[in-house]
Amino acid sequence: DCSEKNPEFCELYLVEGDSAGGTAKMGRDRRTQAILPLRGKILNVEKARADKMLAHEEIRAMVTAIGAGLDEDLDLGKLRYHRVIIMTDADVDGSHIRTLLMTFFFRHMQELIQNGNLYIAQPPLYKISSGKSEHYAYNESQREDVMLKKFSGKRNVNVQRYKGLGEMNADQLWDTTMDPEVRTLLQVSINDASTADNIFSLLMGDVVEPRRNFIQANALEVKNLDV
Repeated sequence: DCSEKNPEFCELYLVEGDSAGGTAKMGRDRRTQAILPLRGKILNVEKARADKMLAHEEIRAMVTAIGAGLDEDLDLGKLRYHRVIIMTDADVDGSHIRTLLMTFFFRHMQELIQNGNLYIAQPPLYKISSGKSEHYAYNESQREDVMLKKFSGKRNVNVQRYKGLGEMNADQLWDTTMDPEVRTLLQVSINDASTADNIFSLLMGDVVEPRRNFIQANALEVKNLDV
């Protein structure tokens, strides 16, 4: 946990795995940033009964840490952190875990999203370095831009693709992802609750046929597939 007790200044990082959780714990601002490592993929609440969801260890840990309850008992006045930040790896597994977490919040703590308390951290995908010069890129287009503008014509340029948050040391994770002065946080919002409800049901529900139809209809639009 963090030492600050005023929720307005506190933030909780939901971090994928013990390895990244340890790095985040070392790199954080201990005064305002709390870390909750999540072990493995959390339960898909779209398919689970309420009793099974409440028995799931990682979900219970999240609900306890956030402190505001859930469903009809949700009370944002009891929030222990005004920023709940999902921080997962910048790969397909991280995306899956992020989707499972957002499904949980959408179904059982939707008011948290509507109130603007849920965020997604943006860790870098690449570290590009040559000698003492190093830059970070958060997507493919930034990588190409850095290569062109910062390292054009240079030899021995090293491009490291991060497979996970645990590959960064504590200082790198702070500098790129957790430092409030330079980080990028995406605030999760609900512009159209009805449309969002349909999408979550389609992609995360237990009815296979609509999901198969969606995949078949949109397969050719996929970009940046990570396999």
